[in-house]
Amino acid sequence: MKYIVLGLGHFGRSLAIHLTELGHEVIGADRNIAIVEQLKDRVTHTVCMDTTDRESVSSLPLRDSHAVIVAIGEDEGASMLTTALLKQLHVKRIIGRVVSDLQKTVMEAMAIDEYIMPEEEAAERLAMRLDNVDIVDSFKISDKYSIVETKVPPKYVGMTLQEANLTNTYGVIVLTTVSQNEVNEKGKTVLVKEATGIAKSDTLLREADILVLFGEFSNIKKLIQKGE
Repeated sequence: MKYIVLGLGHFGRSLAIHLTELGHEVIGADRNIAIVEQLKDRVTHTVCMDTTDRESVSSLPLRDSHAVIVAIGEDEGASMLTTALLKQLHVKRIIGRVVSDLQKTVMEAMAIDEYIMPEEEAAERLAMRLDNVDIVDSFKISDKYSIVETKVPPKYVGMTLQEANLTNTYGVIVLTTVSQNEVNEKGKTVLVKEATGIAKSDTLLREADILVLFGEFSNIKKLIQKGE
């Protein structure tokens, strides 16, 4: 997949590097030439540019990208201007970095697809989620083990955990399942998640549910891929 990361500060560079290491094509852009030069050997492509300049941003392969991530943090004005510009250019998926409640409010007003909080761990978690669209969220326990939220793979919909036999087949543990329900809050429809308790052998895997898995990330990824 192809991603564009605008802003290569601490968060942006971490995200761009993680995505590149996962095998994706990444274009990283920043107005600081020194940062761009530092990352040219660790990110697929790097470019020095002003992300608030329409002509410069328009030169990027926006239509071919699976997502454009606005990773600018310190300069909230530049971040919001860049985001507004991407909306004007009809970018199909924009992910914004949020560093204040005000910025979050503005992002929501612009109907931004997704936004993330500025922490290095969030960069790695976002990279993992972008690497596999079926991953809802993840938390790295160690270099080897992770807790991952993922959609129930189609192959296992309608089965109980005993029938799916995921632990013996893939070496992962299902901690719980999470139901997702739409509720109306202040005139807006929002999705509310609710854990169904500790998973048991007779726990039924439903299409709209989320599995919370513990195990080696490589094994979890095999489960997702082979369960499609």
